[in-house]
Amino acid sequence: MKHSVLCGIDRFYDLKALLEGKRVALLTAASGVNKQGLPSYQIIREMADLRLIFAPEHGLSSAMQDGKFGEEDGAVHGASGAGLYNLTSKGHPRLAELISEVDIAVYDIQDVGARFYTYLCNLTQLMRACANAGKTLLVLDRPNPIGNTRAEGLILDESRFSSFIGEYAIPTRYGLTVGEYARYVNTERGIGCDLIVLSCLGWKPEMYYDETDLLFVNPSPNIPSVNTAINYIGGCVYEATNLSEGRGTTRPFDYLGAPFVDGDLLWKEMNSLGLPGVVFRRMDFTPMFNKHAGEICHGVELHITDRDAYQPFRTMLHMFKHFKRYPEFIIRREGLALRVGQDVLAEDYDPEELWHKSLDAAKNYEATVAPYRIYRS
Repeated sequence: MKHSVLCGIDRFYDLKALLEGKRVALLTAASGVNKQGLPSYQIIREMADLRLIFAPEHGLSSAMQDGKFGEEDGAVHGASGAGLYNLTSKGHPRLAELISEVDIAVYDIQDVGARFYTYLCNLTQLMRACANAGKTLLVLDRPNPIGNTRAEGLILDESRFSSFIGEYAIPTRYGLTVGEYARYVNTERGIGCDLIVLSCLGWKPEMYYDETDLLFVNPSPNIPSVNTAINYIGGCVYEATNLSEGRGTTRPFDYLGAPFVDGDLLWKEMNSLGLPGVVFRRMDFTPMFNKHAGEICHGVELHITDRDAYQPFRTMLHMFKHFKRYPEFIIRREGLALRVGQDVLAEDYDPEELWHKSLDAAKNYEATVAPYRIYRS
Protein backbone atom coordinates (compact mmCIF):
# COMPACT_ATOMS: atom_id res chain seq x y z
CA MET A 1 0.00 0.00 0.00
CA LYS A 2 1.33 3.42 -0.97
CA HIS A 3 1.90 6.04 1.72
CA SER A 4 -0.19 9.19 1.27
CA VAL A 5 2.16 12.19 1.04
CA LEU A 6 1.66 15.86 0.24
CA CYS A 7 4.54 17.94 -1.14
CA GLY A 8 4.76 21.66 -0.51
CA ILE A 9 3.00 22.42 -3.80
CA ASP A 10 0.08 20.19 -2.73
CA ARG A 11 -0.61 22.30 0.37
CA PHE A 12 -2.79 24.65 -1.64
CA TYR A 13 -4.29 26.82 1.10
CA ASP A 14 -1.01 27.20 2.98
CA LEU A 15 0.68 28.13 -0.29
CA LYS A 16 -2.06 30.60 -1.17
CA ALA A 17 -1.72 32.30 2.20
CA LEU A 18 2.00 32.81 1.57
CA LEU A 19 1.75 34.01 -2.05
CA GLU A 20 -1.60 35.71 -2.60
CA GLY A 21 -1.23 39.25 -3.88
CA LYS A 22 2.54 39.00 -4.29
CA ARG A 23 4.87 39.30 -7.26
CA VAL A 24 6.55 35.91 -7.58
CA ALA A 25 9.68 34.44 -9.18
CA LEU A 26 9.70 30.65 -9.54
CA LEU A 27 12.60 28.23 -10.08
CA THR A 28 11.15 24.98 -11.36
CA ALA A 29 11.32 22.20 -13.96
CA ALA A 30 9.15 19.36 -15.24
CA SER A 31 9.23 17.63 -11.84
CA GLY A 32 7.58 20.66 -10.23
CA VAL A 33 4.04 19.26 -10.28
CA ASN A 34 1.30 18.51 -7.76
CA LYS A 35 -0.36 15.13 -7.23
CA GLN A 36 -2.69 15.74 -10.17
CA GLY A 37 0.23 16.48 -12.49
CA LEU A 38 -0.40 20.23 -12.71
CA PRO A 39 2.80 22.30 -13.06
CA SER A 40 3.67 24.53 -10.13
CA TYR A 41 3.76 27.56 -12.43
CA GLN A 42 0.10 26.96 -13.35
CA ILE A 43 -0.93 26.62 -9.70
CA ILE A 44 1.00 29.70 -8.59
CA ARG A 45 -0.19 31.80 -11.53
CA GLU A 46 -3.78 31.31 -10.37
CA MET A 47 -3.10 32.64 -6.86
CA ALA A 48 -0.38 35.26 -7.36
CA ASP A 49 1.33 37.54 -9.86
CA LEU A 50 3.86 35.18 -11.42
CA ARG A 51 6.43 37.50 -13.00
CA LEU A 52 9.51 35.29 -13.55
CA ILE A 53 10.37 31.64 -14.15
CA PHE A 54 13.94 30.39 -13.83
CA ALA A 55 14.84 27.14 -15.60
CA PRO A 56 17.75 24.90 -14.49
CA GLU A 57 19.98 22.54 -16.46
CA HIS A 58 17.89 20.36 -18.82
CA GLY A 59 15.42 23.23 -19.32
CA LEU A 60 11.99 23.99 -17.92
CA SER A 61 10.56 20.90 -19.61
CA SER A 62 13.54 18.76 -18.49
CA ALA A 63 13.84 17.56 -22.09
CA MET A 64 17.48 18.52 -22.74
CA GLN A 65 20.49 16.30 -22.10
CA ASP A 66 23.17 17.10 -19.51
CA GLY A 67 24.73 20.53 -19.75
CA LYS A 68 21.99 21.88 -22.03
CA PHE A 69 19.45 24.66 -21.45
CA GLY A 70 16.41 24.50 -23.68
CA GLU A 71 14.72 27.88 -23.43
CA GLU A 72 15.36 31.19 -25.17
CA ASP A 73 16.66 33.32 -22.34
CA GLY A 74 14.42 36.29 -21.64
CA ALA A 75 11.51 34.97 -23.70
CA VAL A 76 7.91 35.07 -22.51
CA HIS A 77 6.72 31.69 -21.28
CA GLY A 78 3.59 31.04 -23.29
CA ALA A 79 1.73 28.96 -20.73
CA SER A 80 2.14 31.45 -17.88
CA GLY A 81 3.03 34.79 -19.42
CA ALA A 82 6.07 35.06 -17.15
CA GLY A 83 9.55 36.02 -18.30
CA LEU A 84 11.71 32.91 -18.66
CA TYR A 85 15.42 32.85 -17.77
CA ASN A 86 18.07 30.11 -17.62
CA LEU A 87 20.11 29.54 -14.46
CA THR A 88 23.45 28.16 -15.64
CA SER A 89 26.56 27.20 -13.68
CA LYS A 90 27.27 30.93 -13.35
CA GLY A 91 23.71 31.76 -12.38
CA HIS A 92 22.31 34.58 -14.49
CA PRO A 93 23.95 37.96 -15.13
CA ARG A 94 20.69 39.74 -14.29
CA LEU A 95 19.68 37.56 -11.34
CA ALA A 96 20.09 40.26 -8.68
CA GLU A 97 18.16 42.78 -10.78
CA LEU A 98 15.37 40.32 -11.56
CA ILE A 99 14.92 39.23 -7.94
CA SER A 100 14.73 42.85 -6.81
CA GLU A 101 11.60 43.23 -8.95
CA VAL A 102 9.54 40.60 -7.09
CA ASP A 103 8.28 40.17 -3.53
CA ILE A 104 9.10 36.50 -3.06
CA ALA A 105 10.96 33.70 -4.85
CA VAL A 106 9.80 30.07 -4.89
CA TYR A 107 11.83 26.88 -5.44
CA ASP A 108 10.01 23.73 -6.56
CA ILE A 109 12.17 21.03 -8.16
CA GLN A 110 12.48 17.33 -7.35
CA ASP A 111 16.00 16.49 -6.18
CA VAL A 112 17.62 13.03 -6.27
CA GLY A 113 19.65 13.09 -3.05
CA ALA A 114 23.09 13.39 -4.68
CA ARG A 115 25.60 16.18 -4.04
CA PHE A 116 26.56 16.52 -7.69
CA TYR A 117 23.00 17.14 -8.92
CA THR A 118 23.14 20.71 -10.21
CA TYR A 119 19.75 21.83 -8.90
CA LEU A 120 21.32 22.19 -5.45
CA CYS A 121 23.66 24.87 -6.75
CA ASN A 122 20.74 26.64 -8.44
CA LEU A 123 19.03 26.66 -5.05
CA THR A 124 21.93 28.39 -3.34
CA GLN A 125 22.27 30.84 -6.24
CA LEU A 126 18.67 31.83 -5.60
CA MET A 127 19.19 31.93 -1.83
CA ARG A 128 22.11 34.34 -2.15
CA ALA A 129 20.19 36.56 -4.58
CA CYS A 130 17.25 36.72 -2.17
CA ALA A 131 19.54 37.48 0.76
CA ASN A 132 21.23 40.32 -1.13
CA ALA A 133 17.91 41.78 -2.27
CA GLY A 134 16.17 41.37 1.08
CA LYS A 135 13.54 39.04 -0.41
CA THR A 136 11.93 35.91 1.00
CA LEU A 137 12.63 32.48 -0.48
CA LEU A 138 9.94 29.83 -0.19
CA VAL A 139 11.13 26.25 -0.73
CA LEU A 140 8.31 23.86 -1.59
CA ASP A 141 9.76 20.71 -0.14
CA ARG A 142 9.68 17.28 -1.73
CA PRO A 143 10.82 13.86 -0.46
CA ASN A 144 14.38 12.74 -0.97
CA PRO A 145 13.58 9.90 -3.41
CA ILE A 146 16.32 7.63 -2.01
CA GLY A 147 15.44 8.27 1.64
CA ASN A 148 16.91 10.39 4.40
CA THR A 149 18.14 7.70 6.77
CA ARG A 150 21.85 7.77 5.93
CA ALA A 151 24.67 9.68 4.33
CA GLU A 152 27.23 7.97 2.12
CA GLY A 153 30.41 8.84 0.27
CA LEU A 154 33.37 11.13 0.74
CA ILE A 155 32.98 14.68 2.02
CA LEU A 156 33.74 17.22 -0.70
CA ASP A 157 37.00 19.10 -0.18
CA GLU A 158 35.43 22.53 -0.44
CA SER A 159 38.73 24.38 -0.56
CA ARG A 160 39.76 22.60 -3.78
CA PHE A 161 36.73 21.19 -5.53
CA SER A 162 33.74 23.46 -4.93
CA SER A 163 31.83 23.78 -8.22
CA PHE A 164 28.43 23.72 -9.90
CA ILE A 165 28.37 19.93 -9.36
CA GLY A 166 29.21 20.14 -5.67
CA GLU A 167 29.43 23.38 -3.77
CA TYR A 168 29.76 22.59 -0.08
CA ALA A 169 31.50 20.02 2.15
CA ILE A 170 28.78 17.38 2.22
CA PRO A 171 28.92 13.67 1.31
CA THR A 172 27.87 12.25 -2.05
CA ARG A 173 24.59 10.96 -0.65
CA TYR A 174 23.72 13.81 1.65
CA GLY A 175 20.57 12.40 3.28
CA LEU A 176 18.39 15.53 3.41
CA THR A 177 15.45 16.95 1.53
CA VAL A 178 16.10 20.19 -0.35
CA GLY A 179 14.19 22.04 2.36
CA GLU A 180 16.43 20.62 5.06
CA TYR A 181 19.51 21.31 2.95
CA ALA A 182 18.41 24.92 2.48
CA ARG A 183 17.98 25.30 6.25
CA TYR A 184 21.42 23.81 6.85
CA VAL A 185 23.43 25.92 4.39
CA ASN A 186 21.45 29.06 5.14
CA THR A 187 22.73 28.97 8.71
CA GLU A 188 25.99 27.05 8.55
CA ARG A 189 27.26 28.83 5.43
CA GLY A 190 25.96 32.22 6.51
CA ILE A 191 23.78 32.80 3.45
CA GLY A 192 21.23 34.45 5.71
CA CYS A 193 18.22 34.67 3.41
CA ASP A 194 14.69 34.97 4.77
CA LEU A 195 13.83 31.31 4.26
CA ILE A 196 10.48 29.55 4.55
CA VAL A 197 10.18 25.79 3.94
CA LEU A 198 6.69 24.50 3.23
CA SER A 199 7.29 20.94 4.33
CA CYS A 200 5.87 17.63 3.11
CA LEU A 201 3.04 16.05 5.05
CA GLY A 202 2.91 12.29 5.61
CA TRP A 203 6.48 11.58 4.52
CA LYS A 204 9.03 9.84 6.76
CA PRO A 205 12.80 9.62 6.19
CA GLU A 206 12.82 5.86 5.68
CA MET A 207 10.40 6.05 2.73
CA TYR A 208 11.54 5.77 -0.86
CA TYR A 209 9.70 7.90 -3.38
CA ASP A 210 7.99 5.01 -5.14
CA GLU A 211 6.52 3.89 -1.81
CA THR A 212 4.40 7.06 -1.80
CA ASP A 213 1.35 8.00 -3.86
CA LEU A 214 3.21 10.88 -5.52
CA LEU A 215 3.80 11.02 -9.26
CA PHE A 216 7.38 10.18 -10.20
CA VAL A 217 8.33 12.67 -12.91
CA ASN A 218 11.88 12.21 -14.21
CA PRO A 219 13.91 14.93 -12.44
CA SER A 220 16.18 14.91 -15.50
CA PRO A 221 16.25 12.80 -18.67
CA ASN A 222 18.59 10.12 -17.31
CA ILE A 223 16.96 9.52 -13.91
CA PRO A 224 13.87 7.48 -14.85
CA SER A 225 13.38 5.63 -11.54
CA VAL A 226 14.23 5.49 -7.84
CA ASN A 227 16.66 2.62 -8.41
CA THR A 228 18.44 4.70 -11.04
CA ALA A 229 18.78 7.52 -8.51
CA ILE A 230 20.34 5.08 -6.04
CA ASN A 231 22.82 3.76 -8.63
CA TYR A 232 23.57 7.37 -9.63
CA ILE A 233 25.30 7.87 -6.25
CA GLY A 234 28.13 5.68 -7.54
CA GLY A 235 27.58 5.77 -11.28
CA CYS A 236 27.89 9.53 -11.80
CA VAL A 237 31.67 9.44 -11.32
CA TYR A 238 32.02 7.56 -14.63
CA GLU A 239 30.94 10.72 -16.43
CA ALA A 240 34.58 11.80 -15.93
CA THR A 241 35.90 8.73 -17.76
CA ASN A 242 35.55 7.07 -21.16
CA LEU A 243 33.44 4.29 -19.62
CA SER A 244 29.77 4.32 -20.58
CA GLU A 245 27.50 4.89 -17.59
CA GLY A 246 24.56 3.81 -19.71
CA ARG A 247 23.60 7.19 -21.16
CA GLY A 248 22.08 6.59 -24.57
CA THR A 249 20.34 3.42 -23.36
CA THR A 250 17.03 2.83 -21.58
CA ARG A 251 18.90 2.12 -18.31
CA PRO A 252 21.34 4.94 -17.53
CA PHE A 253 23.50 4.34 -14.44
CA ASP A 254 22.18 0.78 -14.19
CA TYR A 255 24.49 -0.27 -17.05
CA LEU A 256 28.27 0.17 -16.89
CA GLY A 257 30.77 -0.91 -19.51
CA ALA A 258 32.90 -0.11 -22.56
CA PRO A 259 34.10 -1.89 -25.72
CA PHE A 260 37.46 -2.60 -24.05
CA VAL A 261 36.06 -4.17 -20.85
CA ASP A 262 36.21 -7.93 -20.25
CA GLY A 263 32.61 -8.43 -19.18
CA ASP A 264 33.13 -11.96 -17.86
CA LEU A 265 36.07 -10.91 -15.71
CA LEU A 266 34.18 -7.90 -14.33
CA TRP A 267 31.09 -9.99 -13.57
CA LYS A 268 33.03 -12.73 -11.78
CA GLU A 269 35.11 -10.30 -9.75
CA MET A 270 32.21 -8.13 -8.62
CA ASN A 271 29.95 -11.03 -7.65
CA SER A 272 32.83 -12.67 -5.75
CA LEU A 273 33.04 -9.66 -3.40
CA GLY A 274 29.67 -10.40 -1.80
CA LEU A 275 28.69 -6.72 -1.70
CA PRO A 276 25.33 -6.28 0.03
CA GLY A 277 22.04 -5.55 -1.69
CA VAL A 278 23.17 -5.85 -5.30
CA VAL A 279 23.56 -8.54 -7.96
CA PHE A 280 25.69 -8.02 -11.06
CA ARG A 281 24.47 -9.43 -14.37
CA ARG A 282 27.00 -9.81 -17.16
CA MET A 283 25.68 -8.05 -20.27
CA ASP A 284 26.43 -6.20 -23.52
CA PHE A 285 24.70 -2.97 -24.52
CA THR A 286 24.88 -0.43 -27.34
CA PRO A 287 24.40 3.27 -26.50
CA MET A 288 22.46 5.19 -29.13
CA PHE A 289 24.18 8.46 -28.19
CA ASN A 290 26.84 9.79 -25.83
CA LYS A 291 30.01 7.75 -25.21
CA HIS A 292 30.59 4.76 -27.52
CA ALA A 293 27.45 5.51 -29.52
CA GLY A 294 26.71 2.65 -31.89
CA GLU A 295 29.39 0.42 -30.36
CA ILE A 296 28.84 -2.73 -28.32
CA CYS A 297 29.92 -2.16 -24.73
CA HIS A 298 30.78 -5.10 -22.48
CA GLY A 299 30.01 -4.81 -18.79
CA VAL A 300 27.36 -5.42 -16.18
CA GLU A 301 23.91 -4.34 -15.08
CA LEU A 302 23.52 -3.50 -11.39
CA HIS A 303 20.36 -5.11 -10.01
CA ILE A 304 19.41 -3.71 -6.59
CA THR A 305 18.01 -6.51 -4.45
CA ASP A 306 17.89 -4.74 -1.08
CA ARG A 307 17.81 -0.94 -1.10
CA ASP A 308 18.47 -0.63 2.62
CA ALA A 309 21.52 -2.89 2.50
CA TYR A 310 22.94 -1.65 -0.81
CA GLN A 311 25.93 0.70 -0.64
CA PRO A 312 26.31 2.30 -4.10
CA PHE A 313 29.38 4.36 -3.21
CA ARG A 314 31.21 1.33 -1.80
CA THR A 315 30.23 -0.66 -4.87
CA MET A 316 31.59 2.07 -7.13
CA LEU A 317 34.95 2.07 -5.32
CA HIS A 318 35.43 -1.62 -6.11
CA MET A 319 34.24 -1.34 -9.72
CA PHE A 320 36.38 1.71 -10.41
CA LYS A 321 39.42 -0.18 -9.11
CA HIS A 322 38.65 -2.96 -11.59
CA PHE A 323 38.37 -0.58 -14.56
CA LYS A 324 41.73 1.02 -13.79
CA ARG A 325 43.48 -2.17 -14.91
CA TYR A 326 42.59 -1.49 -18.56
CA PRO A 327 45.17 0.62 -20.43
CA GLU A 328 42.33 2.02 -22.57
CA PHE A 329 40.54 3.42 -19.50
CA ILE A 330 40.79 7.23 -19.55
CA ILE A 331 40.19 9.47 -16.55
CA ARG A 332 39.62 13.22 -16.60
CA ARG A 333 41.26 13.83 -13.26
CA GLU A 334 39.72 17.19 -12.41
CA GLY A 335 36.23 16.12 -13.44
CA LEU A 336 36.61 12.95 -11.40
CA ALA A 337 37.71 14.86 -8.30
CA LEU A 338 34.80 17.30 -8.64
CA ARG A 339 32.36 14.38 -8.59
CA VAL A 340 34.06 12.26 -5.92
CA GLY A 341 34.79 15.34 -3.83
CA GLN A 342 38.45 14.45 -3.33
CA ASP A 343 41.36 13.61 -5.61
CA VAL A 344 41.81 10.00 -4.52
CA LEU A 345 40.43 7.68 -7.20
CA ALA A 346 43.04 8.65 -9.77
CA GLU A 347 45.74 7.31 -7.42
CA ASP A 348 46.15 3.81 -6.03
CA TYR A 349 43.68 3.15 -3.22
CA ASP A 350 42.17 0.38 -1.14
CA PRO A 351 38.37 0.34 -1.68
CA GLU A 352 37.50 -0.99 1.77
CA GLU A 353 39.88 1.37 3.54
CA LEU A 354 38.40 4.34 1.68
CA TRP A 355 34.87 3.12 2.36
CA HIS A 356 35.45 2.92 6.11
CA LYS A 357 37.06 6.34 6.09
CA SER A 358 33.97 7.73 4.40
CA LEU A 359 31.71 6.13 7.04
CA ASP A 360 33.48 7.99 9.84
CA ALA A 361 33.17 11.30 7.98
CA ALA A 362 29.50 10.66 7.24
CA LYS A 363 28.76 10.14 10.95
CA ASN A 364 30.28 13.51 11.78
CA TYR A 365 28.27 15.13 9.01
CA GLU A 366 25.03 13.55 10.22
CA ALA A 367 25.59 15.03 13.67
CA THR A 368 26.14 18.47 12.13
CA VAL A 369 22.93 18.46 10.06
CA ALA A 370 20.71 16.93 12.77
CA PRO A 371 19.40 20.30 14.07
CA TYR A 372 18.14 21.20 10.59
CA ARG A 373 16.06 18.09 10.00
CA ILE A 374 12.31 18.52 9.58
CA TYR A 375 11.20 14.90 9.31
CA ARG A 376 11.45 12.14 11.92
CA SER A 377 10.85 8.40 11.69
